[in-house]
Amino acid sequence: MTDGGTAPDRVTGAHPVTSDIALTPARRWRAFWVCVTVAAITILDLSKVNVALPSIEAAFGAGATELQLIVSGYVLTFGLFLVPMGRIGDQRSRRALFIIGLTVFTLASAACAVAPNATVLLVARLVQGMAAGTQMPQVLGLIQQLFQGKERGRAFGLFGATIGVATAFGPTLGGLLIALGGPADGWRWIFWMNLPLGVIAIALAAWMLPNTRTRSRRPLALDPVGVVLFGVAVVALMLPFLFTTGARDDDPRRWWLLVLFVLVAAGFVAWERRYASLGKDPLIPLQLFRVESYRNGTLLQAMYFAAAPPMFLLTTLYLQGGLHIEPVFAGMVTIGFALASALSSWFGGILVNRFGRAIVVWGLGLVLVGVTGLVATAIYVPDEATPYVMAAVMVVAGVGGGLVISPNQTLTLADIPVRQGGLAGSVGQLAQRIGTSVGIAIALALFYATIYREQGEVPDAVVYHDAYGFGMLIAGIALALAFVVALIDLSARRRSDKLAHAAS
Repeated sequence: MTDGGTAPDRVTGAHPVTSDIALTPARRWRAFWVCVTVAAITILDLSKVNVALPSIEAAFGAGATELQLIVSGYVLTFGLFLVPMGRIGDQRSRRALFIIGLTVFTLASAACAVAPNATVLLVARLVQGMAAGTQMPQVLGLIQQLFQGKERGRAFGLFGATIGVATAFGPTLGGLLIALGGPADGWRWIFWMNLPLGVIAIALAAWMLPNTRTRSRRPLALDPVGVVLFGVAVVALMLPFLFTTGARDDDPRRWWLLVLFVLVAAGFVAWERRYASLGKDPLIPLQLFRVESYRNGTLLQAMYFAAAPPMFLLTTLYLQGGLHIEPVFAGMVTIGFALASALSSWFGGILVNRFGRAIVVWGLGLVLVGVTGLVATAIYVPDEATPYVMAAVMVVAGVGGGLVISPNQTLTLADIPVRQGGLAGSVGQLAQRIGTSVGIAIALALFYATIYREQGEVPDAVVYHDAYGFGMLIAGIALALAFVVALIDLSARRRSDKLAHAAS
């Protein structure tokens, strides 16, 4: 499977040995489904744990900060590893890193399942996130490398559908496992399920994934100073939000870390420019962001994922805490979103080459309608009918979500060279993880702050109605900003098309 006629990369001296023409279509799609299945398992751990938080709190007596870190700590380490691992995958073997990441993820899942206390669970979750951040860039890089043109749009459509289903179906699956395992230890089943799935996926990956190892005349280019500055900047940005729970004892001094983030981020950009000017290979080629489609698409991803995961989390917390619905039934409310987003994501991946950014604009509009409908349902619909109405509203939001994820993924990477696919995709994934972390942290802070403030003063039902409404503000604001970015990008594309048409 070598492609000996391919020229070496100008910077790294690497010779790519696998391309879309080196494999038969059947083998490309088999490799694709292995990758996407593992990506789905990874994303499931972002959402299925949400529904287990009340059970974990009861099992360990965990406080709001610990529960927040169990959810968002995974996101933090996930984000930290994405870009460096994407960089290594682009230079060496995506297949090897994929299998390494998947193996560590499986072992860390077992550690979560047997955790004797909240501290061990948190540490294991952090390791899980590191492993997820190792394997996810390889998925995106392999899709970029294996497919071209319309086939790539179809592949990203299926990828988006699978990720949409995993994100939305996670609470349902988590609730089902808690119901089967019992209220005391059912949450452990959420992690145990990763063990057989991981072992099977490792075997399939070793068998079906193509060898993407590259030959290089130079040592691995990692930009160590850039890696350190990047890591410090990500941690400084995300930690203040991770420790924001809405509790009265939240330390306000944590917000000074944002000043550190600004300073370190500025230093990172300056270093990357200087490093590139010396003819070396920076951690993040800043010229990527000169590509308008990539810049706008990455920003849009961050904003969308600051809205969608908090929407699922707050809805399950509201249904469990406010309406006292069993976890399995609270999770089932999101099934409609999962199915609808899977279908619309498939069609979005097919139609994106024809309609472009307009599909994303319509999708965001539908998700905004869904968020508004969920809040209106919580406030105005009788409690006994609320779960059913929310389930119907989730279908509308799901149609919109599918029209956002896969078309935006295709448009974001459309103008990026294949040799930078893993890195560019991992930066986009980082934007998603940062958006998720910030969105969940602010949403939970507003949710719990409202509960702490109003508890004892008004009836419990009203407390949770208000908490849900305030928490969902972050989802609405983030989606509105994403909508504006999509409109700006759509207008820019139309102006560019008119100029091109006039010139011809």
